[in-house]
Amino acid sequence: MQVACSILSIVEKKVDCKQKVDALNDTNCDYLHLDIMDGKFVDMKTFPDQDMLNLVKDIKKPFDIHIMVEDIGKYLDIYKVLHPTYLTFHYEVAGDPSTWIQTLKQNGIGAGIAIKPKTPVSVLLPYLNELNLILVMSVEPGKGGQTFLDSSVAKLEQLKQLRDENGYHYQIEVDGGINENMIDRVKDADIVVSGSFVTNADNYQKQIDLLRI
Repeated sequence: MQVACSILSIVEKKVDCKQKVDALNDTNCDYLHLDIMDGKFVDMKTFPDQDMLNLVKDIKKPFDIHIMVEDIGKYLDIYKVLHPTYLTFHYEVAGDPSTWIQTLKQNGIGAGIAIKPKTPVSVLLPYLNELNLILVMSVEPGKGGQTFLDSSVAKLEQLKQLRDENGYHYQIEVDGGINENMIDRVKDADIVVSGSFVTNADNYQKQIDLLRI
């Protein structure tokens, strides 16, 4: 199981952000997960984009960026400078997802698509062969520290079955309410995103180790 550490809880508190992000950089997490919000698609808004870029400019970890925004193109232009491994946009605002998938690939970025808890996997069927990553939101997007939604488990199982049956190559990621008690339930995911479970603890590495299976 790969672990992507979200800095959302760090950013929300606005205290010792650089020190805490640097501490995550010193762990063995697989990705640094950036949650970018515009205050439109979700109620919350992350602090100014240049501040975010400055916060992570010295990070050596691969970036996994999740944009919870209405204007996908605007935020792609801003965050492509980080050369993320994946940039994930939301199906619910994508219009024609294939356009954004190809745009991301043309920029050398793995194309990810996210679905909210009430969005079924079936809407992604036309795009599965094109995608590099699918993010199943196991909470409503926009705020850290929420409780895992049980309906997410069936989505993970369905995506794994579709991949196995059709030879697709996407990674399956799950985000929201992830802690050591949830790991067995999300075993069909390749990547788990964990934020407050890791960053609200004193020892980040110890928490990450609890997520490895």
